[in-house]
Amino acid sequence: MSKIMHIVGARPQFIKMAPLYNALENSVEQITVHTGQHYDFEMSDLFFDELKIHEPDYNLEVGSGTHGSQTADIILHLEKVLMNENPDMVIIYGDTNSTLGASLTCGKLYYPIVHVEAGVRSGNMHMPEEINRIVTDKLSSILFTPMKSSVENLKNEGISEGVYNTGDIMYDILKNNLTQIEHRKRFLEQLSIKENEYILATVHREINTDKEGLCKIVDAFSKINEVIIFPIHPRTKKMLVKYNLLHKLIGKRNIKLISPVGYLEMLILEKFARIIVTDSGGIQKEAYIIGVPCITLRNETEWKETVRDGWNILVGNDKEKIIDSINSFHPKGRRKNIFGDGNSALTMKGIIIEYLNEQ
Repeated sequence: MSKIMHIVGARPQFIKMAPLYNALENSVEQITVHTGQHYDFEMSDLFFDELKIHEPDYNLEVGSGTHGSQTADIILHLEKVLMNENPDMVIIYGDTNSTLGASLTCGKLYYPIVHVEAGVRSGNMHMPEEINRIVTDKLSSILFTPMKSSVENLKNEGISEGVYNTGDIMYDILKNNLTQIEHRKRFLEQLSIKENEYILATVHREINTDKEGLCKIVDAFSKINEVIIFPIHPRTKKMLVKYNLLHKLIGKRNIKLISPVGYLEMLILEKFARIIVTDSGGIQKEAYIIGVPCITLRNETEWKETVRDGWNILVGNDKEKIIDSINSFHPKGRRKNIFGDGNSALTMKGIIIEYLNEQ
């Protein structure tokens, strides 16, 4: 039986892995490596339990750090695991430092790489994730793209071999869990909020957690009179404390700061929000799929179709734009089926098994 290794390290990667891991069950031997890039329970371990994924076989425990040190630690520790396990294929996800560290290590050791969410581009080379994506796609043998435009991006970069437009794997798990959400609305009662009567906010990217960016976002939120539910990412909380900004949010009765929540709880908060304010790529997609207007705290996005179709607006961390868009943004277009049919994991499984059989 062929051996496949999944390498993950951040919240969105656990979500992306779940449908494919479950689809491959009983067809191949599977090894899971958790780099430890996100090491808080709420940001990682909870997802293995909630998404019914086997506990990781290895945890590299690299923790936080600069991009260079974190990537270097992943390479150093992962190399030993790869040489010990000697998998027939490695599957990596998304665009984090875990993705880059895994692709560099596997590329040097000549292991076939499968990149789930290949070909995604924002066009911003100052964005660390963009570099991670480009390098990973260059080193991958199989590239699973979430949208047709991702195929075109790869073609423009001279990559056409091994490219498959399978649809977005996050849609698989979202589609499978939407029915559960209706039965778990009690979570809103626990937070003392009502459907369509609150704003959901998430902030975590570097450009929005430096002093200047975070000050502008906090000032904008403090000027909003509606209820804001704000699950705080560990990095964001650390910076709010560092820059003495936490009191500005705590002092506002309408702003509810909560700890990071599980996947299903987050879907509930997204589904029943009046509007979502975020810098997360994954949440932009989910907002579009479930039909909730999204305000993106960035100047560009990988998911340009969501903007083109009128359901997503880019405001960066401009204070006045944030306030104005919260007060006035309404979707103008019709949502389309741009992320596939929700069955991408089974499509990926077939391609993976065929590739392994040919080796």
